[in-house]
Amino acid sequence: MPDGTAQNPTQSPDPASTRDRLLAAAERLFLQRGVGQVSVRAINAEAGLNPGAVHYHFGSRDGLIAALLGRELLPLWHSRLEAATRHTAATGPHQVRTLVTAVAEPFDELVRTERGQMLCRLLAQTMLAADRPLTNSPWAGTAPFEVVLGRAMPELTVHEITDRWRLAFTTLLETYGRPLTTGAASTAVPPFPQLPTVVAFLTAGLTAPRPDTE
Repeated sequence: MPDGTAQNPTQSPDPASTRDRLLAAAERLFLQRGVGQVSVRAINAEAGLNPGAVHYHFGSRDGLIAALLGRELLPLWHSRLEAATRHTAATGPHQVRTLVTAVAEPFDELVRTERGQMLCRLLAQTMLAADRPLTNSPWAGTAPFEVVLGRAMPELTVHEITDRWRLAFTTLLETYGRPLTTGAASTAVPPFPQLPTVVAFLTAGLTAPRPDTE
């Protein structure tokens, strides 16, 4: 598909280069205008491409967002999660704390910059609305985390494990993906909780006794 730039007549536009232009344009606009204020038309125009470029290369706005989040965020979790799940036979609160820390640390690092806050908001809006993995990566779904949690807490049922992990991850998304308060109120309370507090809180919830055993 033509992308609105001069091309050698013997060459076709590089699809990877065109995708990168669209992703870069989307990121700039999300930062400038806010995640919810950017249309497909605006992204195409910002990239200097024709009106059908996003749909041609990503299928939809959601497809573009999934590609952006996959490219920027999944690498932040990959090595941490591999390390946290390497000793899957480990059990008890210590193993759960290791898993929670591996998941929470990238959020804590991201929200220290404006760009990172934007990516967290984009992730939260996408995951909470879609309730499905962003990409085909095994780390984008819930199964790897639930396996580790199940092995660490063998007394929990499969249903309890699924519910607890969903509650924990939703808490992370809502904590780090919320818009920041502006004005006088924003100076009264730190914008995000400290990482040790987040880890302790989620670990306590994930390792709590089963309700029917209290």
